[in-house]
Amino acid sequence: MLVEILTAVSLVLVLEGLLPFINPAGYKNAIRVMLEQPDSRMRIIGLCSMIAGVILLTLVR
Repeated sequence: MLVEILTAVSLVLVLEGLLPFINPAGYKNAIRVMLEQPDSRMRIIGLCSMIAGVILLTLVR
């Protein structure tokens, strides 16, 4: 089970690193836009992202 967790974390790091590697200026702009959003909107986006991840994981497994 530890191998699967480390694999998942590794994949997250690879995916998180793609945007700043491919388009650093766009990444900075996206961060700037996110900083201007209210906390409540960021929480909703985070919740939706987690729900989508759980659904995708359920479909894959």
